Amino acid sequence: MKWKILKSEYLYKSPFGNLRMDECQLPNGSVQNEYYVNEYSDWVNAIVITKENKVVLVEQYRHAGGEFYLEIPAGKMEENETYEEGILRELREETGFTSSIMPIKLGEYMVNPATQTNKVITYLITDAYKESDQDLDDNENIKVHLIDFLEFGKALKENSIKTQLFTANAYYMAKDFLC
Repeated sequence: MKWKILKSEYLYKSPFGNLRMDECQLPNGSVQNEYYVNEYSDWVNAIVITKENKVVLVEQYRHAGGEFYLEIPAGKMEENETYEEGILRELREETGFTSSIMPIKLGEYMVNPATQTNKVITYLITDAYKESDQDLDDNENIKVHLIDFLEFGKALKENSIKTQLFTANAYYMAKDFLC
């Protein structure tokens, strides 16, 4: 049985996301007085592979992690945008790359359903090529890297690069799809 929401209040709202506090009654009758829920927009990401079998990666500073990370192109959805449109927009903005082949959906997963409302939709984009310069927001400083697909997998396995879970997951999903 689902939890019953007895009371819900927003502690703050922002363009980045909202924090909500719920009071919930559990199926056994007990009450959870303060259950915090982070409301975020859905995200899209893609493992992007060129005709030369190179993975297109972005390197950027991640403040919460305190380091520079090598990641796949990704971002949150904008209003009235399909997931495919969103990932192709993010790819163009962050890297200047595109593809004439439509993105292949590899999966759609909740990010952390214990505390977050959003999901990440992961795509594979093949035959990518450089079409334009980056079109970055004022708060973005992104360096593009091209790494051989198998070498990137080796680096993930050896944990020899700084990355995040969504990048590793997308790589292994793409590898499974392609092999």
